[in-house]
Amino acid sequence: MNETSNEEIQRILELQRTSYLAEGVVTNKVRHERLERAIQALKAHETRLVEAMKEDFGHRSEHQSLFTDIAGSIGPLRHAQKHLAKWNRPEKRKAGPFPLNLLGAKARIDYQPLGVVGVISPWNFPVNLTFTPLAGILSAGNRCMIKPSEFTPATSQAMAVAIGAEFDESEIAVITGGPQTGADFAGKAFDHLLFTGATSIAKHVMRAASENLVPVTLELGGKSPVVIGRSANMDKTADAIMAGKMMNAGQICLAPDYVFVPTEKMGDFVESSKRSVEKMYPALLDNADYTSVVNERHFERISAYVEEARGQGANVVEINPANEDFRQQESHKIPPTLILDPDDDLAVMQDEIFGPVMPVKPYDKLDDAVDYINDKARPLGLYYFGSDSHEQTHVLSHTTSGGVTVNDVVMHVAQEDLPFGGVGPSGMGAYHGVDGFKTFSHAKAVFTQTKFPVAEMAGLRPPYGEKLLKAVRQQMRYLLASGISVSPNSLRRSIPPGPAKKNAGTMIRSTPREASCSIPAAGSAICAPNMTLISIDAGSRSASAAVWARRTSSSLNLVKSPSPGK
Repeated sequence: MNETSNEEIQRILELQRTSYLAEGVVTNKVRHERLERAIQALKAHETRLVEAMKEDFGHRSEHQSLFTDIAGSIGPLRHAQKHLAKWNRPEKRKAGPFPLNLLGAKARIDYQPLGVVGVISPWNFPVNLTFTPLAGILSAGNRCMIKPSEFTPATSQAMAVAIGAEFDESEIAVITGGPQTGADFAGKAFDHLLFTGATSIAKHVMRAASENLVPVTLELGGKSPVVIGRSANMDKTADAIMAGKMMNAGQICLAPDYVFVPTEKMGDFVESSKRSVEKMYPALLDNADYTSVVNERHFERISAYVEEARGQGANVVEINPANEDFRQQESHKIPPTLILDPDDDLAVMQDEIFGPVMPVKPYDKLDDAVDYINDKARPLGLYYFGSDSHEQTHVLSHTTSGGVTVNDVVMHVAQEDLPFGGVGPSGMGAYHGVDGFKTFSHAKAVFTQTKFPVAEMAGLRPPYGEKLLKAVRQQMRYLLASGISVSPNSLRRSIPPGPAKKNAGTMIRSTPREASCSIPAAGSAICAPNMTLISIDAGSRSASAAVWARRTSSSLNLVKSPSPGK
């Protein structure tokens, strides 16, 4: 693999930043065109990318690569093209507080590009987890530098060629190299940094990014649990779980990591899992659909989990439909393996497995499973199977995870309108769809003041006078009170329609607390219910009282005030 020097990384970063500043905020047309070029890079280099992934893994299902990495990347890019105009519209917000919101003052949010975004992508879905973030990065109008994994060198080089054919390095650049290159990359002063990978590595990435106060999005992993309820259809449940566990040989950050099964249904789950595997993979070693473990290091790590469990007396169930001999092979394939009721001190129960091995734990009471999950680090995903809505609600409301799929596994990541990200040790921040656009944008607050000196008119500027003091005193009395109910709709209905002059002389009284003010025929009044200064012009046709009503948080009654002098 070509190693990129620290100086070269810095040169490209400065080039992209200079180009970004010179070009300014790009139009939606430019963003759409860049997204199209990313799609064309995938389409034109599809075959080479699939072959490269197969080479890096020793064996990787071509169909899976097409589904997860090629089509699975084009989908988010197309979605961004379709929606970027809507995403990029200024977002209107309510101006306030009163009286700063009067006479035409406006508030909005403009979504502005950050500048240059760094992406450190992993080896397990090397193309998808490089190109999918580009949907949010490019739709937001940014430049991008990408550091793919050194564990998939052929794929990294193929992506460098594909991207280089469509993009100038001032727009998108691929940085290849090993651990030192990755460390140099993480320490650069990007405007945002996205890292996908192991929690242990994320700590180093975040530490490096902090030197330049670079905001980070961390998409990590963890031990994603499955809870099978007593109402679940066991055959359908096992089909979904084993399909998710065996895709990419379990090398998925969202793969089901361990399963909770009602004690009395443990045998049913094992048998259903066997049938499911045999149905999908009648044989494994020469099966083009079954992916290898990525390298010798990870093969030995996963095998060690199984051997430790077996040595400690755990019930290990190897699902091998064709009774093949896995001891003599070059492809690093591991048969799907269940470890029944393992001790919690085993490594397989401590580490993220990232392979086709799955512990299965029995439970008698649902809360025992929930308590177990809550005693561990918060996972990236959680999965519940069952038709009991109350039980489902209980599990979801009493656990915290990055995301949830009900009656399936992994599939919430495929929903472009849902944010994808972790919580706690499983990640920080989120992307996909509009959430990706917002992650890679700066939400810039814009307030446009009216041409009238509202603050001065309201007594909010020095020299301060009695008008402001009276308002402050009344506001303090109100804030120290309690028990004022909220009913804005009923308030609107209680204010009679028509010009403001018809409302002159109306007293506004809050309930249940006594706080009132009289609205004179003309001039200003301080009103206790929301402690704001309002002006009523008897000659105006605008319903000033109604404006005030829409901004109050109190439930109010309207009564006629006594005539002056009575």
